[in-house]
Amino acid sequence: MERTALYAGSFDPLTNGHLDIIEQGLGLADRLVVAIGVHPGKRPLFSFDERAELIQVAVKERFSVEDGTISVISFDGLVVDAARENGATVMIRGLRNATDFDYEMQMAGMNAAMAPDIRTVFLPARTGSEHITATLVRQISSMRGDISSFVPVNVARALAKHHL
Repeated sequence: MERTALYAGSFDPLTNGHLDIIEQGLGLADRLVVAIGVHPGKRPLFSFDERAELIQVAVKERFSVEDGTISVISFDGLVVDAARENGATVMIRGLRNATDFDYEMQMAGMNAAMAPDIRTVFLPARTGSEHITATLVRQISSMRGDISSFVPVNVARALAKHHL
């Protein structure tokens, strides 16, 4: 039986920290669904299509996985509904620090109450990526700072074009 995991986030932009969690998630599941949250009230830097493309290119360049092992979808409702719709029995969440842990424990509790059949698995950020956040990457990039150690090459290029 194929085990499917879902990794949800805004991925605006994709960072090396996200890729770390994707890599760890691939070790736990046969198929990984990267679910980009799309919320009408928020104005992301990159559109869904741009974020999906950035993820697909970075994953292809970083990991040698068979077609269909990683898919990218959008969702605009509850993450547990997105997990169910995509056959996921596990939701993966990355943890950088204790603040992340406190927030993620609340979310895991609420998700478990709504979908007891879907487990949340916490994956710790590996040393070297625990300080990376998409918010800080956007801020540094907007001030023309060097983000090359925080994001994949294709994302750095896209951010540079965006901030011209």
